[in-house]
Amino acid sequence: MNVMLRVAAVGAVALLAACGTQTRERTTGGAAAGAATGAGVGALGGPVGALVGAGVGAGAGAVTGATTNPSDVNLGRPPWSNPQARVPGPEGVVAPATGETTKSY
Repeated sequence: MNVMLRVAAVGAVALLAACGTQTRERTTGGAAAGAATGAGVGALGGPVGALVGAGVGAGAGAVTGATTNPSDVNLGRPPWSNPQARVPGPEGVVAPATGETTKSY
């Protein structure tokens, strides 16, 4: 369990590293994110699987980063600034942008 938590944390950091507006930033960030993700998935197959997964993931991430533009992926407005977004919480459903809470029972 502890190993999986560490792999998830490294993967999350690597995914954030893939952000960039320059082609070089996206290529290197994509390679890093792909290597981390591939190594994490490949680790299920043992040390050799992690090595192969990292290599394949790095290649795929680098190619994806090099061939895409920053405007190719638009995930929309982030939930914290979108007044229409609703997030479930312990006190009910919350609208992060306004702080409005709706009780759900």
